Amino acid sequence: MSQTSLAEDTSTPPVTDAHGVSRKRWWILGIIGIAQLMVVLDATIVNIALPSAQQDLGFTDGNRQWIVTAYALAFASLLLLGGRIADLFGRKPAFLVGVAGFAGASVLGGASTSFGMLVTARALQGVFGALLAPAALSLLNTTFTDAKERAKAFSVYGAIAGAGGAVGLLLGGVLTDALDWRWTLYVNVVFAVGAFIGGWLLLGNHRDAAGAKLDLPGTLLVSAGLFSLVYGFSNAETHDWSSPQTWGFLAAGAVLLSAFAWWQTRAKHPLLPMRVLLDRDRAASFVAVLITGAGMFGVFLFLTYYLQLNLGFSPTKTGVAFLPMVAAMMVMAQVSTTVLVPRIGPKIVIPAGFAIAAVGMAWLTGIGLDAGFATHVLPQLILIGAGLGVVMPPAMALATSGIAPEDAGVASATVNTMQQVGGSIGTALLNTLAASAATSYLAGRNPADKLTQAQATIESYTTAFWWSAGFFAAGAVIAFLLYRRGAGQQDPDAAPVVHM
Repeated sequence: MSQTSLAEDTSTPPVTDAHGVSRKRWWILGIIGIAQLMVVLDATIVNIALPSAQQDLGFTDGNRQWIVTAYALAFASLLLLGGRIADLFGRKPAFLVGVAGFAGASVLGGASTSFGMLVTARALQGVFGALLAPAALSLLNTTFTDAKERAKAFSVYGAIAGAGGAVGLLLGGVLTDALDWRWTLYVNVVFAVGAFIGGWLLLGNHRDAAGAKLDLPGTLLVSAGLFSLVYGFSNAETHDWSSPQTWGFLAAGAVLLSAFAWWQTRAKHPLLPMRVLLDRDRAASFVAVLITGAGMFGVFLFLTYYLQLNLGFSPTKTGVAFLPMVAAMMVMAQVSTTVLVPRIGPKIVIPAGFAIAAVGMAWLTGIGLDAGFATHVLPQLILIGAGLGVVMPPAMALATSGIAPEDAGVASATVNTMQQVGGSIGTALLNTLAASAATSYLAGRNPADKLTQAQATIESYTTAFWWSAGFFAAGAVIAFLLYRRGAGQQDPDAAPVVHM
């Protein structure tokens, strides 16, 4: 059984102490964390500012979704390409170009004078985010080689990846209330300056896959396939599942991704080598990240609606309301990655985390028109945060653990792709199911009655929460079936896994 020691990875920064371990790795973690937070929070930070941006620029309700969709489409469809570019041309230049480009696109968006200019800026954010995100995760993977330090580093990274959406809601609310919607975009410059300077000074550069070539047919197939898939799910929100613009793009995405999988088994320099996917625990982790992305949508979007529209919270207060969930997630991220998984293994820990999150989501369905935050929302949020903190960081760590250095970028990109596609699936399914629940409740009732309308919105929220609970429950079962007992095993044909 082949093994690759990450301690020998020459991509680690060159400044070392007497024991050959980088003294700057924790600073590098800070840089990576800032960059990851910038990318993740931009999926939600603009959402709160959308009404203000719409009023300022004068675009229609129908066009409003494109402010969110443009970012998601560019980001998801180009992630694997971005990861492979980091492998081929070096993680440091990929990281720096991604940070600088993301900041430039953010400034363009903040200065927008028209709807088209704002959509273009959001798409450019997605393009550079697709280069930045996998470079950041692969840098983390190749910088931390000691098992205990790696666990701590991934607990921080995973907590940021999981809680970034909630942080985006908080920051978006504060900036929109205190300043202007444009600052939800300008604020990225603050993150980018720190990440760029730190990356320039501290990161080493090594082209682990320098001898390989870019798989152009694979790139075209997977980019078109992911674009079609995400666009199809986006159309399900604004059209209908029976619309050709929905099922047509979903079908095209499935065909293109199937063709991509076939081509990867024949390409001389595959974009996504099959050895990356063949390890059972790694594949299980990819699925866990996908399901988490789908289920988390129910928490962030519909609970935001409930807090603002039904409980009368301001945007800032809504963001603050998510902080206990973030705190629980960060605490359990440390516990799960540094204590539970090393001792018990992922087969028990990750399904248990999914089960805890499922219970929290099911409990959240008890909200009503006269419910209070402290009794009907806060305990549930803490439970959900704890459950997701047990799932997300260990899954991300296992998905990239021990991967060969030349595959680090594309493996990291696969993690980000799973999270993004999961979010797109959750967005489409939960929005559709929530709308159907509201319509069913109004059938036979007076839709002009304000109390009836309010109760219909509650029905839509609780339906979304029940389905999110179902996603997490399914994740618990699937994770239990897929993960192996114990730790440190490896499938013989998979990319090597380090035994630490």
